[in-house]
Amino acid sequence: MSSTSLSSSLSESSDAASRSSLGVSEPISLAGPTEEDKRLSLTLEGALRGFGLFETNDESENRKEVLGKLTLIVKEWVREVSIRKGHSEHDAENAGAQLRTFGSYRLGVHNPGSDIDALCVCPRHIDRDEDFFGRLYEIFASNSEISELNAVPDAYVPVMNFVFSGVSIDFVMTRVALSHIPDDFDLLGDNVLKNLDEKSVRGINGPRVTDRLLELVPNIPNFRMALRAVKLWAKRRGIYSNKMGFLGGISWALLTARLCQLYPNAAPSTLVSRFFKVYELWKWPNPVLLCPIVDAGLGHKVWRPPAKVRSRLSHLFWDGLLEAMFYAYYFIFAFCMQPLRFVHTEVDPSRI
Repeated sequence: MSSTSLSSSLSESSDAASRSSLGVSEPISLAGPTEEDKRLSLTLEGALRGFGLFETNDESENRKEVLGKLTLIVKEWVREVSIRKGHSEHDAENAGAQLRTFGSYRLGVHNPGSDIDALCVCPRHIDRDEDFFGRLYEIFASNSEISELNAVPDAYVPVMNFVFSGVSIDFVMTRVALSHIPDDFDLLGDNVLKNLDEKSVRGINGPRVTDRLLELVPNIPNFRMALRAVKLWAKRRGIYSNKMGFLGGISWALLTARLCQLYPNAAPSTLVSRFFKVYELWKWPNPVLLCPIVDAGLGHKVWRPPAKVRSRLSHLFWDGLLEAMFYAYYFIFAFCMQPLRFVHTEVDPSRI
Protein backbone atom coordinates (compact mmCIF):
# COMPACT_ATOMS: atom_id res chain seq x y z
CA MET A 1 0.00 0.00 0.00
CA SER A 2 1.40 3.39 -0.96
CA SER A 3 1.32 6.39 1.35
CA THR A 4 -1.29 7.90 -0.97
CA SER A 5 -3.59 4.89 -0.71
CA LEU A 6 -3.11 4.75 3.07
CA SER A 7 -4.01 8.41 3.35
CA SER A 8 -7.09 7.72 1.23
CA SER A 9 -8.15 4.82 3.43
CA LEU A 10 -7.72 6.97 6.54
CA SER A 11 -9.80 9.80 5.12
CA GLU A 12 -12.53 7.40 4.07
CA SER A 13 -12.59 5.41 7.31
CA SER A 14 -15.63 7.32 8.56
CA ASP A 15 -17.66 5.67 5.79
CA ALA A 16 -17.58 2.46 7.79
CA ALA A 17 -19.75 4.06 10.47
CA SER A 18 -22.64 4.24 8.02
CA ARG A 19 -22.50 0.51 7.29
CA SER A 20 -24.25 -2.18 9.26
CA SER A 21 -21.99 -3.24 12.09
CA LEU A 22 -20.04 -6.40 11.39
CA GLY A 23 -19.40 -9.20 13.85
CA VAL A 24 -21.27 -10.83 16.70
CA SER A 25 -21.38 -7.72 18.89
CA GLU A 26 -21.53 -3.96 18.58
CA PRO A 27 -18.23 -2.10 18.04
CA ILE A 28 -16.30 -0.94 21.07
CA SER A 29 -15.69 2.44 19.45
CA LEU A 30 -16.75 4.19 16.24
CA ALA A 31 -14.20 6.98 16.71
CA GLY A 32 -12.26 7.95 13.63
CA PRO A 33 -8.52 8.65 13.48
CA THR A 34 -7.02 11.81 14.91
CA GLU A 35 -4.25 13.66 13.12
CA GLU A 36 -1.78 11.97 15.44
CA ASP A 37 -3.25 8.55 14.55
CA LYS A 38 -2.80 9.34 10.87
CA ARG A 39 0.79 10.43 11.44
CA LEU A 40 1.56 7.27 13.40
CA SER A 41 -0.02 5.11 10.71
CA LEU A 42 2.17 6.64 8.04
CA THR A 43 5.17 6.05 10.32
CA LEU A 44 4.02 2.44 10.75
CA GLU A 45 3.86 1.98 6.99
CA GLY A 46 7.35 3.38 6.64
CA ALA A 47 8.66 1.00 9.27
CA LEU A 48 7.04 -2.00 7.56
CA ARG A 49 8.58 -0.96 4.27
CA GLY A 50 11.91 -0.73 6.02
CA PHE A 51 11.56 -4.42 6.91
CA GLY A 52 11.08 -5.22 3.22
CA LEU A 53 7.49 -6.43 3.54
CA PHE A 54 6.24 -5.00 0.24
CA GLU A 55 7.17 -6.44 -3.14
CA THR A 56 8.05 -4.31 -6.17
CA ASN A 57 5.71 -3.61 -9.08
CA ASP A 58 7.77 -5.94 -11.25
CA GLU A 59 7.36 -8.76 -8.74
CA SER A 60 3.62 -8.15 -8.58
CA GLU A 61 3.31 -8.21 -12.35
CA ASN A 62 5.30 -11.45 -12.53
CA ARG A 63 2.87 -13.09 -10.09
CA LYS A 64 -0.10 -11.98 -12.19
CA GLU A 65 1.56 -13.26 -15.35
CA VAL A 66 2.27 -16.63 -13.73
CA LEU A 67 -1.33 -16.97 -12.55
CA GLY A 68 -2.54 -16.10 -16.04
CA LYS A 69 -0.34 -18.79 -17.60
CA LEU A 70 -1.42 -21.31 -14.98
CA THR A 71 -5.08 -20.60 -15.73
CA LEU A 72 -4.54 -21.28 -19.43
CA ILE A 73 -2.73 -24.54 -18.68
CA VAL A 74 -5.52 -25.72 -16.38
CA LYS A 75 -8.31 -24.91 -18.82
CA GLU A 76 -6.53 -26.71 -21.64
CA TRP A 77 -5.95 -29.69 -19.32
CA VAL A 78 -9.67 -29.86 -18.47
CA ARG A 79 -10.55 -29.66 -22.18
CA GLU A 80 -8.12 -32.47 -23.00
CA VAL A 81 -9.37 -34.72 -20.21
CA SER A 82 -13.00 -34.02 -21.14
CA ILE A 83 -12.43 -35.14 -24.74
CA ARG A 84 -10.59 -38.24 -23.57
CA LYS A 85 -13.58 -39.14 -21.41
CA GLY A 86 -16.00 -38.95 -24.33
CA HIS A 87 -17.30 -35.39 -24.12
CA SER A 88 -18.02 -33.56 -27.36
CA GLU A 89 -15.62 -30.89 -28.56
CA HIS A 90 -18.20 -28.23 -27.69
CA ASP A 91 -18.83 -29.55 -24.18
CA ALA A 92 -15.10 -30.02 -23.57
CA GLU A 93 -14.41 -26.45 -24.66
CA ASN A 94 -17.06 -25.15 -22.26
CA ALA A 95 -16.24 -27.46 -19.33
CA GLY A 96 -13.97 -24.79 -17.96
CA ALA A 97 -12.13 -24.43 -14.69
CA GLN A 98 -11.44 -21.62 -12.27
CA LEU A 99 -8.28 -20.63 -10.47
CA ARG A 100 -8.84 -19.05 -7.05
CA THR A 101 -6.09 -17.76 -4.79
CA PHE A 102 -6.27 -17.69 -1.02
CA GLY A 103 -4.03 -17.17 2.00
CA SER A 104 -1.70 -14.19 2.31
CA TYR A 105 -1.70 -13.45 -1.42
CA ARG A 106 -5.48 -13.19 -1.61
CA LEU A 107 -5.55 -11.16 1.59
CA GLY A 108 -3.02 -8.76 0.10
CA VAL A 109 -0.44 -9.16 2.86
CA HIS A 110 2.14 -11.38 1.14
CA ASN A 111 5.85 -10.60 1.29
CA PRO A 112 8.42 -10.69 -1.50
CA GLY A 113 9.20 -14.33 -2.23
CA SER A 114 6.08 -15.64 -0.48
CA ASP A 115 4.31 -18.54 -2.11
CA ILE A 116 0.84 -18.38 -3.63
CA ASP A 117 -1.89 -20.69 -2.39
CA ALA A 118 -4.16 -21.52 -5.32
CA LEU A 119 -7.22 -23.68 -5.83
CA CYS A 120 -8.31 -25.24 -9.11
CA VAL A 121 -12.11 -25.61 -9.27
CA CYS A 122 -12.97 -28.40 -11.72
CA PRO A 123 -16.17 -29.97 -13.09
CA ARG A 124 -17.35 -33.28 -11.67
CA HIS A 125 -15.82 -35.56 -14.30
CA ILE A 126 -12.24 -34.53 -13.41
CA ASP A 127 -10.66 -37.14 -11.15
CA ARG A 128 -8.19 -36.11 -8.47
CA ASP A 129 -5.90 -39.14 -8.65
CA GLU A 130 -5.99 -39.98 -12.34
CA ASP A 131 -6.30 -36.50 -13.81
CA PHE A 132 -4.94 -33.98 -11.29
CA PHE A 133 -2.07 -36.00 -9.86
CA GLY A 134 -1.75 -37.94 -13.12
CA ARG A 135 -2.12 -36.04 -16.37
CA LEU A 136 -1.76 -32.50 -14.96
CA TYR A 137 1.37 -33.54 -13.09
CA GLU A 138 2.81 -34.79 -16.39
CA ILE A 139 1.96 -31.48 -18.07
CA PHE A 140 3.67 -29.53 -15.29
CA ALA A 141 6.70 -31.83 -15.39
CA SER A 142 7.16 -31.19 -19.12
CA ASN A 143 6.90 -27.40 -18.79
CA SER A 144 10.33 -25.75 -18.86
CA GLU A 145 9.08 -22.82 -16.74
CA ILE A 146 8.08 -25.13 -13.88
CA SER A 147 10.61 -26.60 -11.46
CA GLU A 148 10.77 -28.26 -8.03
CA LEU A 149 7.54 -30.12 -8.75
CA ASN A 150 6.31 -32.26 -5.87
CA ALA A 151 2.98 -34.07 -5.43
CA VAL A 152 1.54 -34.95 -2.02
CA PRO A 153 -1.70 -36.82 -2.79
CA ASP A 154 -2.02 -38.31 0.70
CA ALA A 155 -1.87 -35.00 2.56
CA TYR A 156 -4.84 -33.85 4.64
CA VAL A 157 -5.40 -31.38 1.79
CA PRO A 158 -3.87 -33.08 -1.29
CA VAL A 159 -1.49 -30.64 -2.92
CA MET A 160 1.09 -30.10 -5.67
CA ASN A 161 3.97 -27.77 -4.90
CA PHE A 162 6.10 -26.20 -7.62
CA VAL A 163 7.95 -23.09 -8.70
CA PHE A 164 6.59 -21.37 -11.81
CA SER A 165 8.89 -18.71 -13.31
CA GLY A 166 10.34 -17.98 -9.88
CA VAL A 167 7.00 -17.98 -8.03
CA SER A 168 6.35 -20.77 -5.49
CA ILE A 169 2.85 -22.19 -5.71
CA ASP A 170 0.88 -24.57 -3.50
CA PHE A 171 -1.80 -25.96 -5.80
CA VAL A 172 -4.90 -27.82 -4.61
CA MET A 173 -7.96 -29.09 -6.45
CA THR A 174 -11.70 -29.29 -5.83
CA ARG A 175 -14.28 -30.81 -8.13
CA VAL A 176 -17.84 -29.58 -7.74
CA ALA A 177 -21.11 -31.23 -8.76
CA LEU A 178 -21.36 -29.36 -12.06
CA SER A 179 -20.75 -30.46 -15.65
CA HIS A 180 -19.04 -27.16 -16.40
CA ILE A 181 -17.65 -24.23 -14.41
CA PRO A 182 -19.20 -20.90 -15.46
CA ASP A 183 -17.15 -17.73 -15.47
CA ASP A 184 -19.39 -16.25 -12.75
CA PHE A 185 -19.16 -19.33 -10.52
CA ASP A 186 -20.05 -18.33 -6.94
CA LEU A 187 -17.60 -19.94 -4.55
CA LEU A 188 -19.38 -18.57 -1.46
CA GLY A 189 -22.85 -19.85 -2.31
CA ASP A 190 -24.51 -22.50 -0.16
CA ASN A 191 -24.95 -24.98 -2.97
CA VAL A 192 -21.26 -25.25 -3.81
CA LEU A 193 -20.75 -27.69 -0.94
CA LYS A 194 -23.45 -30.11 -2.03
CA ASN A 195 -22.23 -33.62 -2.83
CA LEU A 196 -18.57 -32.76 -2.23
CA ASP A 197 -16.20 -35.39 -0.88
CA GLU A 198 -14.21 -34.47 2.21
CA LYS A 199 -10.99 -33.74 0.32
CA SER A 200 -12.83 -31.36 -1.99
CA VAL A 201 -14.41 -29.64 1.01
CA ARG A 202 -10.99 -29.16 2.60
CA GLY A 203 -9.60 -27.80 -0.65
CA ILE A 204 -12.38 -25.30 -1.23
CA ASN A 205 -12.30 -24.03 2.35
CA GLY A 206 -9.16 -21.95 1.79
CA PRO A 207 -10.53 -19.43 -0.71
CA ARG A 208 -14.01 -19.50 0.86
CA VAL A 209 -12.61 -18.47 4.24
CA THR A 210 -10.34 -15.83 2.74
CA ASP A 211 -13.07 -14.28 0.61
CA ARG A 212 -15.56 -14.33 3.47
CA LEU A 213 -13.03 -12.75 5.83
CA LEU A 214 -12.53 -9.84 3.44
CA GLU A 215 -16.30 -9.34 3.39
CA LEU A 216 -16.37 -9.12 7.19
CA VAL A 217 -13.83 -6.33 7.73
CA PRO A 218 -15.06 -2.74 7.46
CA ASN A 219 -11.88 -1.23 5.97
CA ILE A 220 -9.68 -3.60 3.97
CA PRO A 221 -6.61 -1.31 3.52
CA ASN A 222 -6.45 -0.60 7.26
CA PHE A 223 -6.92 -4.30 8.01
CA ARG A 224 -4.04 -5.20 5.71
CA MET A 225 -1.64 -2.69 7.22
CA ALA A 226 -2.49 -3.75 10.78
CA LEU A 227 -2.17 -7.44 9.88
CA ARG A 228 1.26 -6.91 8.34
CA ALA A 229 2.40 -5.35 11.61
CA VAL A 230 0.89 -8.12 13.75
CA LYS A 231 2.44 -10.85 11.59
CA LEU A 232 5.85 -9.17 11.73
CA TRP A 233 5.60 -8.95 15.53
CA ALA A 234 4.62 -12.63 15.84
CA LYS A 235 7.44 -13.78 13.57
CA ARG A 236 10.05 -11.74 15.40
CA ARG A 237 8.80 -13.15 18.71
CA GLY A 238 9.09 -16.67 17.33
CA ILE A 239 5.40 -17.52 17.79
CA TYR A 240 4.26 -17.63 14.16
CA SER A 241 3.93 -21.25 13.06
CA ASN A 242 1.17 -23.85 12.90
CA LYS A 243 3.72 -26.63 12.73
CA MET A 244 5.36 -25.50 15.96
CA GLY A 245 2.04 -25.37 17.81
CA PHE A 246 1.52 -21.62 17.55
CA LEU A 247 -0.82 -19.63 15.33
CA GLY A 248 -0.42 -19.50 11.56
CA GLY A 249 -1.21 -16.78 9.06
CA ILE A 250 -4.97 -17.25 8.79
CA SER A 251 -5.37 -17.28 12.58
CA TRP A 252 -3.54 -13.98 13.02
CA ALA A 253 -5.67 -12.62 10.16
CA LEU A 254 -8.87 -13.68 11.90
CA LEU A 255 -7.82 -12.10 15.18
CA THR A 256 -6.92 -8.86 13.39
CA ALA A 257 -10.21 -8.91 11.48
CA ARG A 258 -12.12 -9.08 14.76
CA LEU A 259 -10.21 -6.01 15.99
CA CYS A 260 -11.27 -4.20 12.83
CA GLN A 261 -14.90 -5.06 13.59
CA LEU A 262 -14.56 -3.74 17.13
CA TYR A 263 -12.87 -0.50 15.95
CA PRO A 264 -14.27 -0.07 12.39
CA ASN A 265 -13.02 3.49 11.87
CA ALA A 266 -9.66 3.19 13.62
CA ALA A 267 -6.35 3.84 11.88
CA PRO A 268 -3.85 0.98 11.47
CA SER A 269 -1.66 2.31 14.27
CA THR A 270 -4.63 2.29 16.62
CA LEU A 271 -5.65 -1.22 15.56
CA VAL A 272 -2.18 -2.56 16.34
CA SER A 273 -2.20 -0.90 19.77
CA ARG A 274 -5.70 -2.17 20.57
CA PHE A 275 -4.78 -5.68 19.36
CA PHE A 276 -2.58 -6.34 22.37
CA LYS A 277 -4.87 -4.74 24.90
CA VAL A 278 -8.04 -6.50 23.69
CA TYR A 279 -6.47 -9.95 23.56
CA GLU A 280 -4.68 -9.46 26.86
CA LEU A 281 -8.10 -8.91 28.45
CA TRP A 282 -9.92 -11.55 26.39
CA LYS A 283 -11.54 -14.24 28.54
CA TRP A 284 -9.79 -17.24 27.06
CA PRO A 285 -10.70 -19.86 25.98
CA ASN A 286 -13.89 -18.17 24.75
CA PRO A 287 -13.88 -18.28 20.93
CA VAL A 288 -13.13 -15.29 18.72
CA LEU A 289 -16.02 -15.13 16.24
CA LEU A 290 -16.45 -12.95 13.18
CA CYS A 291 -20.05 -13.93 12.54
CA PRO A 292 -22.73 -16.25 13.96
CA ILE A 293 -22.31 -20.00 13.49
CA VAL A 294 -24.62 -21.34 10.79
CA ASP A 295 -25.39 -24.92 9.77
CA ALA A 296 -26.73 -25.07 6.21
CA GLY A 297 -27.83 -28.67 6.69
CA LEU A 298 -25.58 -30.06 3.98
CA GLY A 299 -24.19 -32.92 6.05
CA HIS A 300 -20.73 -31.46 6.63
CA LYS A 301 -19.12 -30.96 10.01
CA VAL A 302 -19.91 -27.67 11.73
CA TRP A 303 -17.63 -26.39 14.48
CA ARG A 304 -19.21 -25.68 17.85
CA PRO A 305 -17.53 -24.21 20.94
CA PRO A 306 -16.85 -26.85 23.60
CA ALA A 307 -19.10 -26.86 26.66
CA LYS A 308 -16.09 -27.02 28.93
CA VAL A 309 -12.38 -26.66 28.55
CA ARG A 310 -10.74 -29.12 30.88
CA SER A 311 -7.06 -28.74 30.13
CA ARG A 312 -5.13 -26.92 32.88
CA LEU A 313 -1.80 -27.34 31.14
CA SER A 314 -2.51 -25.23 28.11
CA HIS A 315 -4.83 -22.65 26.70
CA LEU A 316 -7.12 -23.71 23.89
CA PHE A 317 -7.11 -20.99 21.32
CA TRP A 318 -10.32 -21.42 19.33
CA ASP A 319 -10.82 -19.61 16.05
CA GLY A 320 -14.15 -21.01 14.89
CA LEU A 321 -14.47 -17.91 12.90
CA LEU A 322 -16.27 -17.87 9.60
CA GLU A 323 -18.89 -20.29 10.61
CA ALA A 324 -20.89 -19.42 7.51
CA MET A 325 -18.46 -21.64 5.64
CA PHE A 326 -20.71 -24.55 6.73
CA TYR A 327 -17.84 -26.99 6.95
CA ALA A 328 -16.60 -24.30 9.30
CA TYR A 329 -12.97 -23.91 8.50
CA TYR A 330 -11.95 -23.87 12.11
CA PHE A 331 -8.74 -23.99 14.04
CA ILE A 332 -8.31 -25.66 17.39
CA PHE A 333 -4.95 -24.85 18.86
CA ALA A 334 -3.60 -26.27 22.08
CA PHE A 335 -0.47 -24.40 22.92
CA CYS A 336 1.65 -23.52 25.88
CA MET A 337 1.42 -20.25 27.77
CA GLN A 338 4.25 -18.62 25.85
CA PRO A 339 2.25 -16.95 23.01
CA LEU A 340 -0.27 -15.48 25.45
CA ARG A 341 2.61 -14.36 27.67
CA PHE A 342 4.07 -12.43 24.74
CA VAL A 343 0.75 -10.64 24.24
CA HIS A 344 0.65 -9.81 27.94
CA THR A 345 4.20 -8.48 28.06
CA GLU A 346 3.58 -6.16 25.09
CA VAL A 347 1.06 -4.41 27.37
CA ASP A 348 2.68 -4.93 30.76
CA PRO A 349 6.45 -5.64 30.73
CA SER A 350 6.33 -6.44 34.47
CA ARG A 351 4.79 -9.80 33.51
CA ILE A 352 8.13 -10.98 32.10
